[in-house]
Order: sequence, then C-alpha cells, then structure tokens
Amino acid sequence: MILTLVETDLEGAAVEVSLEAVTFARDLSAAGNGVPVDAVVFGEVSDDLRGDLASYGVRNLHRVGGDGVAAYSGAGWASAIQQVRDAAGSVVVMAAGTDRGTELMAHLAARSGASMAANVLSFSGLAPFVVTRQVVGGAAMEEMNLHQRPAVLTVAGHAVEAKPADVSGAADLVEHAPAIAPEDLVARVVSTEQAEADDESGALTSAKVVVGAGRGVGGPDKFDDVIELTDLLGAALGVSRVVTSAGWRPHHEQVGQTGSRISPDLYIPCGISGAIQHWAGCSSAKNILAINSDAEAPMVTRATYAVIGDLHEILPAINEEIRRRGYGG
Repeated sequence: MILTLVETDLEGAAVEVSLEAVTFARDLSAAGNGVPVDAVVFGEVSDDLRGDLASYGVRNLHRVGGDGVAAYSGAGWASAIQQVRDAAGSVVVMAAGTDRGTELMAHLAARSGASMAANVLSFSGLAPFVVTRQVVGGAAMEEMNLHQRPAVLTVAGHAVEAKPADVSGAADLVEHAPAIAPEDLVARVVSTEQAEADDESGALTSAKVVVGAGRGVGGPDKFDDVIELTDLLGAALGVSRVVTSAGWRPHHEQVGQTGSRISPDLYIPCGISGAIQHWAGCSSAKNILAINSDAEAPMVTRATYAVIGDLHEILPAINEEIRRRGYGG
C-alpha cells in the first residue's frame, strides 16, 4: 500500500500540492501491481474531503486524532504516521514537498532507518525503485535508488498535474488515536494566529501567465511597462528576491525558493538573471520567454525563447503591438 499525507487548508479542503502527491502515488501504483493508495489526514475530515479524495482514487482515509496530535509537532506527528504505516503495512510513504511534508517525512525516514528522497519529479523503475529529484535548488537532477522499506519521499510542487482518477475509490474512514511519547512532544506548536488573507499569492501560483521582474527593472518607480504588460495579458506579476529585499515590491509577489513556486503556461521574466533560488520557483513553467540585456544570463540560457536588449525599450514595443492587435482591452 502507498500511504500519502494529505494536508488541508483552513476550510478543511485538501491543498492542491497534496492532490498532486496523491496523483503521483496513483501513477506509481499503476506502474506496479496496482497496490492501493491510502491517505492520512490529521484533524477533522468532512464529507467533502472524503468525496474529493475518493474521486482521486483513495481506498482508505486514515484520520489521526487524539490529544497527542491536537497541536502540530514534527516528531509527534511523524510518530503517528509511523504507527499508521505499521498498522496498514505500506511500502511507500510520501507527502507533498511543503515545509511540513518535508519535515514529517525526514522524521519518519530517520525513525525507520531509511533514506529519504526530497523534491521528487518522477520515477523510472520499481525493481529497484529509482526516482529522479531536484537538487541544489532545481539546478541539477539526481537519480536515487530507494531500496529500503518503507520508501520515503516528497513530491516536488507541480511535478505532476493533480487529476481525479478514472475509477473512484471508496475513501473509507479509518480512525487512529496513536499514543505519542512525551519526548516527541517537547517541540510543538503552543499557539496559532490566523494570517491575513493573501489572495495575491494564490493568484500568482494559479496563474496561466506570469510576468516577472528583477533587478534589471532599475528601481521601484520603473515598473510601469512591466505592470502594463501584466494587465494586457491578464497575467500575474512575480518578482525576484532582490526586488522584494530592496522594498520595491511586496513579498507576496516573490517567486523562488523562499517565495511562491509557479507553473504557468507562460513565464516572462524581465531583467531577472535566473539565480538558482529563483529558478527553483519557476522551473515548472511550460514556456519561458526571457527578456534580458545579458545573453549569457542563466535565465536566458534556460529559456524557451529569449529577447536580448533593454527591457525598457522592448516592453513598450510589445505592449504597443498587443494593443494594435486588439488584445488586452
């Protein structure tokens, strides 16, 4: 059995990257002998969540509750997952490559004496089980043999598209109230505060077109052409870490390892050199059109298409052509 951690949002719905992880688990199952795909969830499980996970082919939905897991604890929750895994007999345990998913899988791997593969993009064999994963911020790929059991891994964001299964599962609810050792609760969440709504970041990660802006824009008062292109294309604006660090634009617009990870149909980075940290956030874009004055910039060399020149000369010409053709209102 393949056990997949499913994280939920404040409304109790499965987050998109967890649905991607379940899709990855289903692909893994199909490549093998059709072993079942189960999910594990902490906290309340609504009928809507069960229905969604059933549509993704989940056989059993393991709900973990009890005082020991009421507040988040990396070691405590990993202990709970290990107990669910032992009871269910899973051969693979996986999660989306979020901060929480990565922490929990690392704890689980250490407890199981197994290696962990983080940021997995694909698999190329089952006997032995070989995966390909991102390393050094997505600048390189590594093949890793997961010969130990359980195999433990996280799936890189947007490595696969979240898709419901052709045949639904039952998502039968299985209740667990594991005993958590006191030493596993030494570090735990003791209070939480609801964050302010951040609709902008959500729009950025789900956008089909993203226009990016980096240091090459030149300053906080020189974004007019970039913003105009964003508006004409009905796109979202994403910026590099340098831009947010300088205070030119707000953090919720940042794309990269410490910002949002995007997977648009088209990404247009303007004046962005393409450092490893930024590439980690945009490497899943289907097409990249780089606009940069440096023909040797990493972003240019990795792009699908590139235009070399001063972005403040190129963007007005592009914007004018879009308007001339009657697009963008």
